[in-house]
Amino acid sequence: MAVTRLPEIFRTSTFRLVGISGGVFVVGILVLFAFIYWETAGHETRQIDLFVEGQISAIEEGDAEALVRLLAMPGVSQERRIAYAAIFDPAGKLVAGNLRAFPPGLQTDGRAHEINFVPSGVGRSMYTARAAAARLPDGGTVVVARDMEELTQLQGIVWRALELGVVPAIVLAFVAGSFLSWRALRRVRLIQRAAERILQGNLSERLPRRGTGDDFDRLAAAVNRMLDEIAHLIDEIKGVGDDIAHDLRTPLTRVRTRLERGSESSRSQQELKNIVGAAIDGLDQTLGIVTALLRITEIEDGRRRAAFRQVDLSAIVRDVAELYGPVAEQGGIALAVANPGARYAHGDPDLLLEAIANVVDNAVKFAPPNSTVHLSVVDKSGTLVVRVADRGPGIPPEERESVLKRFYRTDKSRHLPGNGLGLGLVAAIVKLHNFRVAISEAAPGCIFEMICEATPPKAGFVGTLK
Repeated sequence: MAVTRLPEIFRTSTFRLVGISGGVFVVGILVLFAFIYWETAGHETRQIDLFVEGQISAIEEGDAEALVRLLAMPGVSQERRIAYAAIFDPAGKLVAGNLRAFPPGLQTDGRAHEINFVPSGVGRSMYTARAAAARLPDGGTVVVARDMEELTQLQGIVWRALELGVVPAIVLAFVAGSFLSWRALRRVRLIQRAAERILQGNLSERLPRRGTGDDFDRLAAAVNRMLDEIAHLIDEIKGVGDDIAHDLRTPLTRVRTRLERGSESSRSQQELKNIVGAAIDGLDQTLGIVTALLRITEIEDGRRRAAFRQVDLSAIVRDVAELYGPVAEQGGIALAVANPGARYAHGDPDLLLEAIANVVDNAVKFAPPNSTVHLSVVDKSGTLVVRVADRGPGIPPEERESVLKRFYRTDKSRHLPGNGLGLGLVAAIVKLHNFRVAISEAAPGCIFEMICEATPPKAGFVGTLK
């Protein structure tokens, strides 16, 4: 059996939302009208009760003239059916008035009660009224009643108002829901078409925006930012792939050339060993590049956050100075460390040690002989700055962002050994920790800063990396 599906415009979330809102609105109208009717009916009922109880009270006080006026009043008529009054003898026989019989079940307590009765001389229709009854001195009974015709009319007015108010409201909600759903469906289809073009490979395509700042615009803006980041990452991957191919091709070509020459021209076993040793060094260089890339990928994946804890950056800086002090001395370079005391941050101590060590290694590598590399931790009102300053050739302003990318090497560094991955590893570690990097001019030289938020020391914290 085939299932008939509603048109797409009626299956949108906007139409459902408008339908729900319209339903809530209709329920609210019903509750409002019910409250109005309840309050008005209560007020009218109280007014009728006051009328009939007032008449009974006057009669009970012995005001015979009031009884005569009551029976003679114009309202007591068969045609208008506005008010009813009757006197019954002790035997219950009608003496005067427009009630055929004493209403069954009506208490003679002088209070108003609801009754059903048949008036005298107006057919056999049953009417509802508010009535009060009292005993007369001669043993008879007097009844005063007023019908509920006003309330019946009021009920009719309320129902007509509901018909005139709710039905147009439902129609308006349906029309508004259809219109809003149509507009939303148009936006969705535009976004869907743009998404299909992106899936087909057009990464320059972006989701359309109207500039209204609505939910669709905010969603489109977020997706467009994500697409920008994806396009940027893809460009980086392409660039990194080219760099990897270039950097691996060179040492592998050297290895192949050496081995080929060695197999053809080596005259002794020692000469062949030397060629094989040089080939092994080239392979080690290649493996070093691969290892560094894998480590950067591991850090960028965020798999090292489990080791995060409170660390003392000053202690890490001292450890780096102990590690690179002898290396700097061999090149005639002094390594000066400013020790401000314990300064705490949140991170992975091993990764932070590796990042600072790479920066110091670069500074020592580029610093001229008989110069000093300054290493310090500066506290700036709750912000910690790990600063490394050298007196080397420096980094031009236009290259300071690029040096943090993989395989990038400035023209001033191409004569030095390295693969351009040291500062790329530093950038990955800084990003993992949500720290910031700043590179500035030292005139001469370069100042590299790693900036992070300070954390208060925990009780019992020792501050060692061992």
